[in-house]
Amino acid sequence: MIFLELVLQNFGPYAGKQIINLNPQIDEDNARPIILLGGMNGGGKTTLIDAIRLALYGQRAQCSTRGNLSYSDFLTQCVNSKANPTEKTRIELVFEHIEEDKPIQYRVVRTWEKNPKDGKDHLGILGDDETWPIDSLVNIWDEYIENILPLGISNLFLFDGEQVKELAEQEIPPPIVIDAINGLLGLELADKLAIDLEILVNRKKREFADNKDLGKLEEIETKLHEKQQEYENNRQRLATVNIKVAELEKIEEEALDKFVNEGGKIAAERSQLEKQREEKIKLANNVRESLCELAGDVLPLALISPLLSQIQRQGEKELKTQQIQLAKDVLIARDERLMNWLKQLNLENTKISNIQSFLAEDINNLYSNKSSTENTWLNADEESLSLVDNITYRLQIGQNTAQKQLDELTNYEEEILTLERQVQTAAAPEEYIKLQKAVKQAQTGFNQIRYQAEMMNQKVIELEAETKKLRQELNEYTVENLKYQNSEHIIDSATKVQQTLKIFRERLTLRKLNKLEEEVKNCFLYLLHKSDLVHRIAIDSKSFSLSLYDYNGKPVPKHRLSAGEKQLLAIAFLWGLAKVSGRRLPIAIDTPLGRLDSSHRNNLVERYFPSASHQVILLSTDTEIAKKEYQNLKETEAIAREYLLQYNSNKRETTIKPGYFW
Repeated sequence: MIFLELVLQNFGPYAGKQIINLNPQIDEDNARPIILLGGMNGGGKTTLIDAIRLALYGQRAQCSTRGNLSYSDFLTQCVNSKANPTEKTRIELVFEHIEEDKPIQYRVVRTWEKNPKDGKDHLGILGDDETWPIDSLVNIWDEYIENILPLGISNLFLFDGEQVKELAEQEIPPPIVIDAINGLLGLELADKLAIDLEILVNRKKREFADNKDLGKLEEIETKLHEKQQEYENNRQRLATVNIKVAELEKIEEEALDKFVNEGGKIAAERSQLEKQREEKIKLANNVRESLCELAGDVLPLALISPLLSQIQRQGEKELKTQQIQLAKDVLIARDERLMNWLKQLNLENTKISNIQSFLAEDINNLYSNKSSTENTWLNADEESLSLVDNITYRLQIGQNTAQKQLDELTNYEEEILTLERQVQTAAAPEEYIKLQKAVKQAQTGFNQIRYQAEMMNQKVIELEAETKKLRQELNEYTVENLKYQNSEHIIDSATKVQQTLKIFRERLTLRKLNKLEEEVKNCFLYLLHKSDLVHRIAIDSKSFSLSLYDYNGKPVPKHRLSAGEKQLLAIAFLWGLAKVSGRRLPIAIDTPLGRLDSSHRNNLVERYFPSASHQVILLSTDTEIAKKEYQNLKETEAIAREYLLQYNSNKRETTIKPGYFW
């Protein structure tokens, strides 16, 4: 589908007849997607979107300025205030789409006068030959346009920046967006078929129920209708409450974060921290007392440890010398006894002399190398040396014990310092009370709304069970009274088809959502300058809420995203939906850049606008698509046509002229 031309006559601020060429085809071989319309705030940009909606949908159009007005009052409001009363207000929209593999053009014409008598506009449809009205198409226009651009999904293709901002801030899309998503993904077809089957079954039952059963049947059907209506109302209220639950949960998380960041948590644990500090101080003092006891025992001898070692070595040497001398004396005494005995044997003197010389030489050879020339000044005995050994051993144990206790003391002092710092960072008592009060209020509000949501959810479950019971009662009551076998077959088959449809819808939803998740993620990363922020995006199959996950599989809370990132996520959601739907539809965006910062704005201008669709109608102020962004689009040859909406505040009229602000 392509919008080719929009004609406004006395519509809103547009006085007289004004024509906008929307065709993105510049010539036969050159097409550019963007139609750029510039205008200041209040100059009629949103009115152009409303004109397109009004041309396509008439009374069903969801226009921005309609509010609660009746259609007649809304049409009167749209008439230009300076228009000649004899002239009619007129909107024409020319579009092209493919029918049976051929391009077909239609010109939708709606005209009305101020205070229309019948409260409606006059609709005319012209074909390729503009002089040939297609009356047959006028009668079924609402059904016909639903097959091309359904009303339910139009808000996803004709939207404004405020709508994107609202979608970005909400955790769960509003019901109107959920219905549009169902329509865009083709999920409503299964639901519609299930409803049609139920209507068919009920009609068959009514046809063949006798008069007696008919009253009871109508009573059951009335109750069923009431319960279904009550169920639907409660379901919608539950969706609204769930949105509130998400908002209050976010407030609670922010209050808790502030409570922790500003020392509230530590302040709450102050008494426990101070108690821990006192315990650590007590343990440290015990270690100090133990070190004092060691200092009063053998530990001071560690100062003369080299002297103790010297004493031990000198004592061992002197003791060894004493032992050598004792052994020598023993051998000399034994040699004397031997010589005396030899003399009694009357041996020759020569032999005795030789033996005596041998013994003397032998002793000298044994002890000459072992004799000590060192001075003997200690005169230590074995008992004294044993005492020195005992002191050395006790000193070594004392040193090891002292080192362990010093390490313990260091650890205790570090722990005491850490605890003191934590106590110092704790919030002041009055600030702690304020933070605690804010957390309590947030938790109370969240718990109350969550309880309300749980109660409403329980109510919805109960209503669903009652509805199911009434359906079963309806089936059981009338099946026995059916007179024709073919009707029974229809009812049985319809039940099986409904069960199959339920399974089909679930599987279709999962398949569509898996594809949508991938498309939304790719679009988001393509638009975002932080390519490592999100690794996966999950979409809930019921609420269509988005969940973001990083590369470690951990959730990325949506409230942690910046405002610009949230808007890019919402745009990526809409873009992904358009891609997954497979519908080739134009996109019109009013105030497209909102409050985006420069980097996000550049990403949208460079990446989204030229690629969003084959036709992108941008309605922007001079600060959104400013000179820099405009030149960027011009250089990339993305702009097919450009117009400027010049608003005259004195006349309160807008004139459409070719060109942009620069």
